[in-house]
Amino acid sequence: MTLILGMILDAIFGEPKWLWSRIAHPAVLMGRLIGACDLRFNAGGQRKAKGILVLTALVIAAGLLGCVLHAFPGQIIDVLVVAVILAQKSLVDHVRAVADALRLSLGEGRRAVAMIVGRDTRGMDKAAVARSAIESAAENLSDGVIAPAFWFLIGGLPGLLIYKIVNTADSMIGYRTPRHADFGWAAARLDDLLNLIPARLTAFLIWAVTTRPDPHGILQDAPLHRSPNAGWPEAAMAHGLDFALSGPRSYDGQMRDYPFVNATGNHHLKPADIDRSVQVLWKTWALMLAIAFIAAL
Repeated sequence: MTLILGMILDAIFGEPKWLWSRIAHPAVLMGRLIGACDLRFNAGGQRKAKGILVLTALVIAAGLLGCVLHAFPGQIIDVLVVAVILAQKSLVDHVRAVADALRLSLGEGRRAVAMIVGRDTRGMDKAAVARSAIESAAENLSDGVIAPAFWFLIGGLPGLLIYKIVNTADSMIGYRTPRHADFGWAAARLDDLLNLIPARLTAFLIWAVTTRPDPHGILQDAPLHRSPNAGWPEAAMAHGLDFALSGPRSYDGQMRDYPFVNATGNHHLKPADIDRSVQVLWKTWALMLAIAFIAAL
């Protein structure tokens, strides 16, 4: 029942500003810790070894913290931690905000989507803004909702917090840049491993709640993605709603010629199509809630 209650609390309250404007969100605290480790240890030689040791220490600390929190009597601490770590309502709010902004103007849409994607947004047309929001919806559904819930079912609070610290580390240092290629190697590889099953589970759930397209399209297009895991929910969303996702985009002023996922799908995406993806987010959440209920039985 812990996961069920946590999912429902997150879906209702999300991340209330009145609370997190007064105290630091746990994800923010994790980010500060990882940033401090990056500044302190990502220097000199043997950076890959240092990165492995730092990540090992972070994983052990997160696991121990989960054990300590779980030791408190009752389920209230566990439920609150689950609700705080999950990000269903926050994801829906951010994606829906892009649709609302895009209805006002292209400039507003670009500013809104820049809050949830890392690519260049200045030169985007309306279809590119909508496509970016939908891709972010699919990828973050896996990272922010399904994967944390999965690892809670597998390992309780320790499993949940270990996943979150690794995923946060990957988002901060898991890049193939001169500074982080070695130091962030362990974070990137472990994050890939921890998301291996959840990403495919997310794809299956999206497939189940949409039009249930021929799964061969998902199986064929998912490996086209530059990420070994993000392509799965993205391909499922693309085929489930018959959208063309991914494709060329710009990072730091440099165009990347990525292939389209479901290239024959609709390229002319609009705010209403973002709304359709939000409906899929909620349907997928509901199916995961049903799985949690079955697991509780």
